[in-house]
Amino acid sequence: MYIGIDLGGTNIAGGLVDENGRIKYEGSCQTKSHRPPKEIILNIKDLVLEIIEGYGIDKGQVKAIGIGIPGLADKDGKVIFCVNLGWKNEPLREILEEELDIPVYMDNDATVAAIAEYEYGRMKGAESAVMLTLGTGIGGGIILNGKAYSGYNGIGSEIGHMVIGENYYDCNCGRNGCFETFASSTAIINYTRKLLAQKSTDTVINNLIKGDIDKLNAKIIFDAARAGDEIGNIAVKRLVKYIGIGIFNIVNLIDPQIIALGGGMANAGQFLLDLVIEEVLKNKYYKSLPMAKIALAKLGNEAGIIGAAMLSRHTG
Repeated sequence: MYIGIDLGGTNIAGGLVDENGRIKYEGSCQTKSHRPPKEIILNIKDLVLEIIEGYGIDKGQVKAIGIGIPGLADKDGKVIFCVNLGWKNEPLREILEEELDIPVYMDNDATVAAIAEYEYGRMKGAESAVMLTLGTGIGGGIILNGKAYSGYNGIGSEIGHMVIGENYYDCNCGRNGCFETFASSTAIINYTRKLLAQKSTDTVINNLIKGDIDKLNAKIIFDAARAGDEIGNIAVKRLVKYIGIGIFNIVNLIDPQIIALGGGMANAGQFLLDLVIEEVLKNKYYKSLPMAKIALAKLGNEAGIIGAAMLSRHTG
């Protein structure tokens, strides 16, 4: 048995996972990210113990604990940087292993999702694959030769921060032109707000948000585009263009067998997938050569727990 922890800015979710990737028991608690890191780490410890007790097994039956973090961790188990939690150089592994006496592994949450999709989801059986999590930002998880790849220093696969153009606003990282400022849910919302401010005509979007711009989200924009709304379609077309550019860059660097699209924005489903595939095929460099399959991720919200639980298999 393994335990997987999905550490988020709002909630900490955890689960007991068997050798076949099945979640046998789940639990969660609020992160309350304003608190000192040590308090949150001890909450993770308590959650692990609650899961073990809740399922009714001995602690010794847990082979490893894996944690997906919304940031970067080094090979010594320190959280180098985690903007949503305000953590810098926090010894997460050291504290938990001392408290629980169970091996602890950790990696970026997008890498963890990629591991889940590789082991049990859409990327299963692929020798090389890339997972793109399209959400508030863009995360990236890379599988090479059947193993998760995070780079020599453990800070690789930051796909959302590769620069793909010049944009009209800066990224939270301080640079301009990052992939996620063009192709995330934040990006499409920002661009749609810009379009709405420029056009005074009635739109499907205005009807859906009932004039309250704070209600605007990616789902509403996609729903409007499906309904033929002009602004919705302009915003989605721009988003898809830049997802395509990001995919071209990934293909040029890695040439994976499959690229899986996950994250909240992937809930747009086949509508988004068809547009992305059309964009990629239209602009691919070598028309006669095969290219990575592009597909929707399969495991949804369970990917964080399952992938974290399997981290020990992809370490070393």
